[in-house]
Amino acid sequence: MTESPQPSTAVVTGSESGIGRATAVALAEAGCDVGVTWYQEEAAAQATAEEVRRTGRRAEVRHLDLTRLPDAADVVDELAEALGGLDVLVNCAGTGHSTALLDTGYDTWRTVLATDLDGAFLCLQRAARRMVAAGRGGRIVNITSVHEHQPRVGAAAYCAAKGGLGLLTRVAALELAEHGITVNAVAPGEIATPMTGQEDENPTAPGKHRPGVPLGRPGDAREVAAVVAFLASPAAAYVTGASWAVDGGMLQMGPTAGSHMTADDWRRP
Repeated sequence: MTESPQPSTAVVTGSESGIGRATAVALAEAGCDVGVTWYQEEAAAQATAEEVRRTGRRAEVRHLDLTRLPDAADVVDELAEALGGLDVLVNCAGTGHSTALLDTGYDTWRTVLATDLDGAFLCLQRAARRMVAAGRGGRIVNITSVHEHQPRVGAAAYCAAKGGLGLLTRVAALELAEHGITVNAVAPGEIATPMTGQEDENPTAPGKHRPGVPLGRPGDAREVAAVVAFLASPAAAYVTGASWAVDGGMLQMGPTAGSHMTADDWRRP
Protein backbone atom coordinates (compact mmCIF):
# COMPACT_ATOMS: atom_id res chain seq x y z
CA MET A 1 0.00 0.00 0.00
CA THR A 2 1.33 3.45 -0.93
CA GLU A 3 1.51 5.59 2.18
CA SER A 4 -0.29 8.91 1.90
CA PRO A 5 1.52 11.92 3.40
CA GLN A 6 0.18 13.50 6.56
CA PRO A 7 -1.39 16.85 5.59
CA SER A 8 0.08 19.91 7.29
CA THR A 9 -1.79 22.84 5.72
CA ALA A 10 -5.51 23.39 5.20
CA VAL A 11 -7.90 26.10 4.07
CA VAL A 12 -11.48 26.03 5.37
CA THR A 13 -13.83 28.51 3.75
CA GLY A 14 -16.71 29.85 5.81
CA SER A 15 -14.92 29.05 9.05
CA GLU A 16 -16.06 31.98 11.17
CA SER A 17 -18.70 29.80 12.88
CA GLY A 18 -20.65 26.57 12.81
CA ILE A 19 -19.41 23.61 10.80
CA GLY A 20 -16.55 25.65 9.33
CA ARG A 21 -15.21 26.62 12.76
CA ALA A 22 -15.50 23.07 14.08
CA THR A 23 -13.71 21.77 10.98
CA ALA A 24 -10.87 24.27 11.29
CA VAL A 25 -10.29 23.18 14.88
CA ALA A 26 -10.54 19.47 14.04
CA LEU A 27 -7.95 19.83 11.28
CA ALA A 28 -5.66 21.79 13.61
CA GLU A 29 -5.96 19.01 16.18
CA ALA A 30 -4.96 16.61 13.40
CA GLY A 31 -1.76 18.61 12.79
CA CYS A 32 -2.68 21.22 10.17
CA ASP A 33 -1.94 24.91 10.05
CA VAL A 34 -5.25 26.43 8.95
CA GLY A 35 -6.41 29.25 6.72
CA VAL A 36 -9.64 30.71 8.12
CA THR A 37 -12.06 32.79 6.05
CA TRP A 38 -14.96 35.01 7.05
CA TYR A 39 -17.78 36.77 5.22
CA GLN A 40 -19.70 38.89 7.75
CA GLU A 41 -17.96 38.74 11.14
CA GLU A 42 -14.20 39.19 11.28
CA ALA A 43 -14.22 38.95 15.09
CA ALA A 44 -15.83 35.51 14.83
CA ALA A 45 -13.11 34.39 12.41
CA GLN A 46 -10.44 35.67 14.78
CA ALA A 47 -12.07 33.59 17.52
CA THR A 48 -11.78 30.53 15.26
CA ALA A 49 -8.14 31.37 14.65
CA GLU A 50 -7.51 31.56 18.39
CA GLU A 51 -9.02 28.11 18.84
CA VAL A 52 -6.69 26.82 16.12
CA ARG A 53 -3.68 28.44 17.78
CA ARG A 54 -4.56 26.88 21.13
CA THR A 55 -3.88 23.49 19.53
CA GLY A 56 -0.32 24.68 18.78
CA ARG A 57 -0.91 25.24 15.06
CA ARG A 58 -0.71 28.42 12.97
CA ALA A 59 -3.78 30.27 11.70
CA GLU A 60 -4.14 32.87 8.95
CA VAL A 61 -7.37 34.85 8.49
CA ARG A 62 -8.74 36.39 5.29
CA HIS A 63 -12.04 37.91 4.11
CA LEU A 64 -13.92 35.89 1.48
CA ASP A 65 -17.02 37.15 -0.33
CA LEU A 66 -18.12 34.50 -2.82
CA THR A 67 -20.59 36.85 -4.48
CA ARG A 68 -17.58 38.75 -5.87
CA LEU A 69 -16.48 36.22 -8.44
CA PRO A 70 -14.16 35.18 -9.90
CA ASP A 71 -11.63 37.31 -8.02
CA ALA A 72 -12.78 36.19 -4.57
CA ALA A 73 -11.09 32.83 -5.14
CA ASP A 74 -7.71 34.62 -5.00
CA VAL A 75 -7.99 34.09 -1.24
CA VAL A 76 -7.17 30.40 -1.69
CA ASP A 77 -3.85 31.32 -3.26
CA GLU A 78 -3.18 34.03 -0.65
CA LEU A 79 -3.72 31.61 2.21
CA ALA A 80 -1.67 28.87 0.54
CA GLU A 81 1.23 31.31 0.19
CA ALA A 82 0.89 32.44 3.79
CA LEU A 83 0.78 28.86 5.08
CA GLY A 84 3.59 27.61 2.87
CA GLY A 85 1.47 25.15 0.90
CA LEU A 86 -1.96 23.60 0.63
CA ASP A 87 -2.76 19.97 1.40
CA VAL A 88 -6.47 20.23 2.25
CA LEU A 89 -9.32 22.41 1.03
CA VAL A 90 -12.72 22.33 2.71
CA ASN A 91 -15.42 24.21 0.82
CA CYS A 92 -17.74 25.14 3.68
CA ALA A 93 -18.86 28.68 2.80
CA GLY A 94 -22.50 28.67 1.83
CA THR A 95 -25.89 30.30 2.06
CA GLY A 96 -29.52 29.32 1.63
CA HIS A 97 -32.94 30.81 1.07
CA SER A 98 -36.47 29.64 1.79
CA THR A 99 -38.84 30.91 -0.88
CA ALA A 100 -41.42 29.20 -3.06
CA LEU A 101 -40.17 28.45 -6.56
CA LEU A 102 -42.65 30.81 -8.21
CA ASP A 103 -41.64 33.64 -5.87
CA THR A 104 -37.85 33.22 -6.11
CA GLY A 105 -36.27 36.28 -7.74
CA TYR A 106 -33.37 35.94 -10.12
CA ASP A 107 -31.08 37.94 -7.81
CA THR A 108 -31.77 35.49 -4.98
CA TRP A 109 -31.22 32.54 -7.30
CA ARG A 110 -27.89 33.93 -8.50
CA THR A 111 -26.66 34.79 -4.99
CA VAL A 112 -27.24 31.24 -3.76
CA LEU A 113 -25.78 29.61 -6.88
CA ALA A 114 -22.77 31.94 -6.87
CA THR A 115 -21.95 31.26 -3.23
CA ASP A 116 -22.74 27.56 -2.98
CA LEU A 117 -21.67 26.33 -6.43
CA ASP A 118 -19.73 28.88 -8.48
CA GLY A 119 -17.56 29.90 -5.56
CA ALA A 120 -16.94 26.32 -4.50
CA PHE A 121 -15.91 25.43 -8.06
CA LEU A 122 -13.43 28.29 -8.28
CA CYS A 123 -11.90 27.56 -4.86
CA LEU A 124 -11.65 23.87 -5.72
CA GLN A 125 -9.97 24.68 -9.02
CA ARG A 126 -7.43 27.01 -7.39
CA ALA A 127 -6.62 24.45 -4.70
CA ALA A 128 -6.35 21.57 -7.16
CA ARG A 129 -3.96 23.46 -9.42
CA ARG A 130 -1.68 24.09 -6.46
CA MET A 131 -1.88 20.48 -5.30
CA VAL A 132 -1.06 19.18 -8.79
CA ALA A 133 1.90 21.55 -9.08
CA ALA A 134 3.23 20.51 -5.66
CA GLY A 135 3.03 16.81 -6.57
CA ARG A 136 2.11 15.66 -3.05
CA GLY A 137 -1.51 14.75 -3.67
CA GLY A 138 -4.17 16.35 -1.53
CA ARG A 139 -7.64 16.28 -0.07
CA ILE A 140 -10.68 18.30 -1.12
CA VAL A 141 -13.92 18.07 0.85
CA ASN A 142 -17.08 19.88 -0.24
CA ILE A 143 -19.76 20.51 2.37
CA THR A 144 -23.03 19.88 0.57
CA SER A 145 -26.26 18.95 2.39
CA VAL A 146 -28.80 16.17 2.57
CA HIS A 147 -30.41 18.33 -0.11
CA GLU A 148 -27.62 17.26 -2.43
CA HIS A 149 -29.67 14.06 -2.52
CA GLN A 150 -33.27 14.96 -1.65
CA PRO A 151 -35.38 18.00 -2.62
CA ARG A 152 -37.02 20.36 -0.16
CA VAL A 153 -40.04 22.54 -0.84
CA GLY A 154 -39.08 26.22 -0.85
CA ALA A 155 -35.37 25.60 -1.44
CA ALA A 156 -35.04 25.43 -5.21
CA ALA A 157 -31.84 27.49 -5.45
CA TYR A 158 -30.21 25.74 -2.48
CA CYS A 159 -31.08 22.25 -3.74
CA ALA A 160 -29.89 23.08 -7.26
CA ALA A 161 -26.59 24.41 -5.93
CA LYS A 162 -25.94 21.51 -3.56
CA GLY A 163 -26.98 18.94 -6.16
CA GLY A 164 -24.58 20.56 -8.60
CA LEU A 165 -21.81 20.58 -6.03
CA GLY A 166 -22.38 16.87 -5.44
CA LEU A 167 -21.86 16.04 -9.11
CA LEU A 168 -18.91 18.46 -9.33
CA THR A 169 -17.37 16.47 -6.48
CA ARG A 170 -17.70 13.25 -8.46
CA VAL A 171 -16.27 14.69 -11.69
CA ALA A 172 -13.35 16.23 -9.80
CA ALA A 173 -12.71 12.89 -8.08
CA LEU A 174 -12.36 11.22 -11.48
CA GLU A 175 -10.14 13.89 -13.01
CA LEU A 176 -7.85 14.48 -10.03
CA ALA A 177 -7.32 10.87 -8.95
CA GLU A 178 -4.25 10.45 -11.16
CA HIS A 179 -2.61 13.23 -9.16
CA GLY A 180 -3.26 11.56 -5.81
CA ILE A 181 -5.98 14.08 -4.92
CA THR A 182 -9.18 12.74 -3.39
CA VAL A 183 -12.43 14.69 -3.60
CA ASN A 184 -15.39 13.87 -1.39
CA ALA A 185 -18.58 15.50 -0.15
CA VAL A 186 -20.00 15.64 3.36
CA ALA A 187 -23.78 16.07 3.41
CA PRO A 188 -25.09 17.34 6.77
CA GLY A 189 -28.69 17.20 7.87
CA GLU A 190 -29.99 19.61 10.50
CA ILE A 191 -26.97 20.75 12.52
CA ALA A 192 -27.11 23.10 15.52
CA THR A 193 -25.36 26.11 13.96
CA PRO A 194 -26.10 29.79 13.24
CA MET A 195 -27.47 28.80 9.80
CA THR A 196 -30.30 26.86 11.50
CA GLY A 197 -30.77 29.48 14.24
CA GLN A 198 -29.19 27.28 16.91
CA GLU A 199 -25.78 28.83 17.52
CA ASP A 200 -23.95 27.28 20.49
CA GLU A 201 -27.03 25.26 21.49
CA ASN A 202 -26.75 21.70 22.81
CA PRO A 203 -28.45 19.41 20.26
CA THR A 204 -29.22 16.87 23.00
CA ALA A 205 -30.94 19.38 25.30
CA PRO A 206 -34.63 19.10 26.22
CA GLY A 207 -36.76 20.66 23.52
CA LYS A 208 -34.47 19.49 20.73
CA HIS A 209 -36.40 16.31 19.99
CA ARG A 210 -36.75 15.73 16.24
CA PRO A 211 -39.41 13.12 15.45
CA GLY A 212 -38.44 13.20 11.76
CA VAL A 213 -34.84 12.13 12.41
CA PRO A 214 -34.16 8.50 13.39
CA LEU A 215 -31.58 9.51 16.02
CA GLY A 216 -34.13 12.01 17.31
CA ARG A 217 -32.05 15.19 17.49
CA PRO A 218 -30.09 17.73 15.44
CA GLY A 219 -26.40 17.13 14.92
CA ASP A 220 -23.44 18.89 16.51
CA ALA A 221 -21.01 20.73 14.23
CA ARG A 222 -18.15 18.70 15.71
CA GLU A 223 -19.83 15.52 14.51
CA VAL A 224 -19.62 16.82 10.94
CA ALA A 225 -16.05 18.05 11.46
CA ALA A 226 -14.95 14.61 12.61
CA VAL A 227 -16.02 13.11 9.29
CA VAL A 228 -14.26 15.88 7.36
CA ALA A 229 -11.08 15.31 9.38
CA PHE A 230 -11.19 11.60 8.54
CA LEU A 231 -11.60 12.31 4.83
CA ALA A 232 -8.64 14.71 5.02
CA SER A 233 -6.43 12.14 6.71
CA PRO A 234 -4.07 9.50 5.29
CA ALA A 235 -6.54 6.87 6.55
CA ALA A 236 -8.98 7.93 3.81
CA ALA A 237 -6.49 7.62 0.96
CA TYR A 238 -8.72 5.13 -0.91
CA VAL A 239 -11.94 7.11 -0.50
CA THR A 240 -12.91 9.43 -3.33
CA GLY A 241 -16.04 10.53 -5.18
CA ALA A 242 -18.25 9.68 -2.21
CA SER A 243 -20.89 11.69 -0.37
CA TRP A 244 -20.97 11.08 3.37
CA ALA A 245 -24.33 11.86 4.97
CA VAL A 246 -24.11 13.16 8.55
CA ASP A 247 -27.82 13.40 9.19
CA GLY A 248 -28.86 11.14 12.05
CA GLY A 249 -30.23 8.67 9.52
CA MET A 250 -32.73 11.08 7.98
CA LEU A 251 -31.98 10.19 4.35
CA GLN A 252 -32.73 6.53 5.09
CA MET A 253 -36.35 7.51 5.67
CA GLY A 254 -36.84 8.50 2.03
CA PRO A 255 -40.02 10.47 1.38
CA THR A 256 -41.12 10.32 5.04
CA ALA A 257 -38.01 12.19 6.22
CA GLY A 258 -37.86 15.70 7.58
CA SER A 259 -36.36 17.57 10.52
CA HIS A 260 -39.57 19.65 10.51
CA MET A 261 -41.83 16.72 11.50
CA THR A 262 -43.69 17.06 14.79
CA ALA A 263 -44.76 13.49 15.59
CA ASP A 264 -43.25 10.00 15.83
CA ASP A 265 -46.06 8.27 13.94
CA TRP A 266 -43.68 7.11 11.21
CA ARG A 267 -41.92 4.82 13.69
CA ARG A 268 -44.98 2.55 13.81
CA PRO A 269 -46.03 0.39 10.84
